[in-house]
Amino acid sequence: MDKVRPAAGRGDPYANPELFDWLDSLEGAPDLLGPGETEAERENWSEWQRRGNHFFALAGATLPGLVLAFAIAVLGRTLADLPNEVLGVTKTPLSPILVAILLGLVVRNTIGLPSVFEAGLALSLKRILRVGVALLGIRLSLAAAGAISLVALPIVFGCIAMALFFVTRLGKLVGLPPRLTTLIAVGTAICGNSAIVAMAPTIEATDDEVSYAVGCITLFGLVALMVHPFLAHSLFGGDPTLAGLFLGTAIHDTAQVAGAGLVYVAQFGTPETLDVATITKLQRNMFMLAVIPLMAFTSQRRQPNASLAAQVRAAIPFFVLGFLAMSLVRTVGDLGDEAFGLLDRSTWTALISATTTTATWCLTIAMAAVGLGTSFNRLKGLGLRPLGVGLAAATLVGVTSYVLVSFFGPYALS
Repeated sequence: MDKVRPAAGRGDPYANPELFDWLDSLEGAPDLLGPGETEAERENWSEWQRRGNHFFALAGATLPGLVLAFAIAVLGRTLADLPNEVLGVTKTPLSPILVAILLGLVVRNTIGLPSVFEAGLALSLKRILRVGVALLGIRLSLAAAGAISLVALPIVFGCIAMALFFVTRLGKLVGLPPRLTTLIAVGTAICGNSAIVAMAPTIEATDDEVSYAVGCITLFGLVALMVHPFLAHSLFGGDPTLAGLFLGTAIHDTAQVAGAGLVYVAQFGTPETLDVATITKLQRNMFMLAVIPLMAFTSQRRQPNASLAAQVRAAIPFFVLGFLAMSLVRTVGDLGDEAFGLLDRSTWTALISATTTTATWCLTIAMAAVGLGTSFNRLKGLGLRPLGVGLAAATLVGVTSYVLVSFFGPYALS
């Protein structure tokens, strides 16, 4: 070790401030610059090192939020089962999905959500949710999915048409900005926040207008998620198919429909309700391909530089294609004595069950993220007119769905 220089003009070496530079060092050990790499080190990296570091950084940014959402999902399942074990009953009104959402809401609106969790929660809502919906396709063959789609089509079309026609006129009547009215109408009619995000650039909507529309869809969709499973059971006498058609058309966002379907399954034990609700909702999602260009044209606000191809790409819900791909896998796997000529029936059944369980966990994690991402303070700032239009839109779609399901639904049972 180098000797400590005496302070200039003084005989006491311990008065030298350089002495303290050595207090945390070890004999023969180099001083570290810090845990991160220097720019000079990064310049000498190969391509695989850069890619590896990039994904390492993504993991560091997203893991906190993912772990939090997963922990709340696990806690939601544990707390939902607790009354069954303590009281000795077979079923309680508690659902793991509802408990996870409520826990997320409590955390977000009491102690708040530090920014370190935001990236992981966004990943849960945008990616893990879509993976879960796509994996649900393994539960249905293409023939079964097609049969549900045929019955759901007139109901979906009627709900979309009613929402677009009346909500746009109601917004104009109460003096809402046309672009905000369009976003609320499209979000209510088709697929919630995804439709709003896809629609906004085509009509040059402002950030505030997008935020207001998303807030309305989130608020009333969240209420519907908690209420509609029990309402559907009451309205349709516990029929799982009719309940699924209602949930798939009366609730706004894909995440909310999936959550409501899981609540219904947990409470009433009819997995087919989730299947019907999912198929119906995905059919609504596909209408974005027609509705978004139509609404952009009628609003006369389409960006002149936005190509038709770009609009179509923004409107395609690719997780729908993933759902159909998994349905195709199920269809092919069910053929013959062995799935794909490789797996015996028991192994194939176990694989379907494992895939379905994975999908359920993905959706539960996404629902926990929904609760964590909902701030009541933000919803307070929406104002009465957007909230009034959002409430009227949700009510209109719910009533229309009930009437159409009551009329067309029996054909699904014949």
